[in-house]
Amino acid sequence: MSDKEKHSFQAEIQQLLDIVIHSLYTDKEIFIRELVSNAADACEKLRFLQSSGAKIYEPEVSPKISIATDDTAKTISITDTGIGMTRDELVKNLGTIAHSGSKAFLRQVSQQKKEEKPDANLIGQFGVGFYSAFMVAEEVRVLTRSYQPNAPGHSWTSDGKGAYEIESAPDWNRGTRILIKLKDDDKAFSQASRVESILKRYSNFVPFPIELNGQTVNTVSAIWTRSKSEIKDQEYKEFYQFIGHDPEEPLGRLHFAADAPLAIQSILFVPAKNIENMGLGRSESEVNLYCRKILIQPKAEKLFPEWLRFLKGVVDSEDLPLNISRESMQDSSLLQKLNKVLTSRFLKYLDELSKKDPDPFHKIYQEYQRFFKEGVISDFAHRDALAKLLRYETSALPQGEATSLSDYAQRMSADQKEIYYLFAPSRKTAETSPYYEALRAKRLETLFLYDPWDEMVMENLGRFAEKPLCPAERADIKIDNAPQSESLTEEQIEDLAQWLKQNLGTQIDQVKPSQRLLDSPAVIVDADKTMTANMRRLMKALNQEPGAPKYDLEINPRHPIIKGLHAAKTANTKLAQTIAAQLFDNARMAAGVLEDPRESVHRLNSLLEKLLAGK
Repeated sequence: MSDKEKHSFQAEIQQLLDIVIHSLYTDKEIFIRELVSNAADACEKLRFLQSSGAKIYEPEVSPKISIATDDTAKTISITDTGIGMTRDELVKNLGTIAHSGSKAFLRQVSQQKKEEKPDANLIGQFGVGFYSAFMVAEEVRVLTRSYQPNAPGHSWTSDGKGAYEIESAPDWNRGTRILIKLKDDDKAFSQASRVESILKRYSNFVPFPIELNGQTVNTVSAIWTRSKSEIKDQEYKEFYQFIGHDPEEPLGRLHFAADAPLAIQSILFVPAKNIENMGLGRSESEVNLYCRKILIQPKAEKLFPEWLRFLKGVVDSEDLPLNISRESMQDSSLLQKLNKVLTSRFLKYLDELSKKDPDPFHKIYQEYQRFFKEGVISDFAHRDALAKLLRYETSALPQGEATSLSDYAQRMSADQKEIYYLFAPSRKTAETSPYYEALRAKRLETLFLYDPWDEMVMENLGRFAEKPLCPAERADIKIDNAPQSESLTEEQIEDLAQWLKQNLGTQIDQVKPSQRLLDSPAVIVDADKTMTANMRRLMKALNQEPGAPKYDLEINPRHPIIKGLHAAKTANTKLAQTIAAQLFDNARMAAGVLEDPRESVHRLNSLLEKLLAGK
């Protein structure tokens, strides 16, 4: 005699099913992840009961998960040897709205329409995750037996259309099997290859064996949950190759765990190659977000700031409140907190590495310095920490050696008020720059910047160690004890300055004697004191140049060219005008702002021709 009982779903459960089937999940394959996660939780609960000494039915059966596919019958089954369910739990869990998580979900769905708030949270229990099976199922059958020694097994069956049936299953073992008869449109989920790819994507690190048609699928362990002292370098290497899809060893790794303010377990890797340097387009973050070893977001967005998009690895946190489908974060403020904790910890790792092991840090910096500079420019919250990582060549060290801003600041004399830097395309150009002459004469250490982005970095940084960062072009440095006997008089300087301004026209704002030149006859300084020549070049490259530039021309009254020009402007006005124009072009060339040299080259050739002709 059959003991089959037919029941109707509670109205709210039918409403829940309609939402899950038609609008909750964006990808049907999620149902496998949900059911495997529920199976893993059932196994975890069994392991806890065993450790606490509770009496367990079939104690010799170890917890595991088995999946079987049959593409002929169009079925897939997911079986666990976990805690199982009693008859009452079957009714409670699968037929009524007893679950607070399910209740919260329905409340949130109704509120969402009014207030556009995120969905309720529920993860790893029989509830909404179970109902995802009905997205693909013609019929779902659940066979289950509780861990309790005297609790018999039962079968639960439904097509999801309003009713379910329960009957006894006395021969069933401890645990739960979910057998799904697939719809014709979804029969692909009965193919082993399809299921294997889904398992490896979402459930590869489940801490219990997962067998697919008798073969173990999850062969890589979640090493981020283990102590660092237990893990060998080879294990880290193999794990990185698996999650990073990269045959090369990473340049660095950070394995850390934290309990507060959030429970976090993480391993982060710095790849050997920066693909953006290789011209392969913008890189994407490849840090995957897990909750209790179940993949929540592959290549998780907003887990790190944009400038850390080169990282690969995993982050696992039990504190994540997830929306009902586990497909997006519910609490954006918590995600921001997670971002802050992870970013700060990674910056701390880099800072410690730079002090304890400079060679690996140098390799990371050489490969990814542009990302750190991007962070200085865009990320105010981490700007100071990033500034400590910057490295530049300096006049105080041999070519090829770099210094940090911290080390520069420690070397500063007590009376030095500013940190000086000079942008140039190379070391040789920097050392022969007219802007460096006074700094060199005063023996003031100067940072040499070769990357076009460095000037923007310095402008955004502004200060370091309470010292202003000052470009050499704007440095108010005077050369002491210059021999006045070799100089033009003040009257001659004023006379020449007026003549030069008149002849050079609107490109010049002021002409004045320079206090910083030794070997150069003249130098230009942007009349806009907030700008430098390189800043103009960079802004022009970004189509943001702030209008036509005007320059102040500083002349060296002790230089033979300047003294000769003063004499020539009366003796040979036409020649003097040609020399003045060339002098201005040479100054623009030294500053790197002479865009079209053709006229200057033509003029210079004309001067050479006259020189050789003796005119």
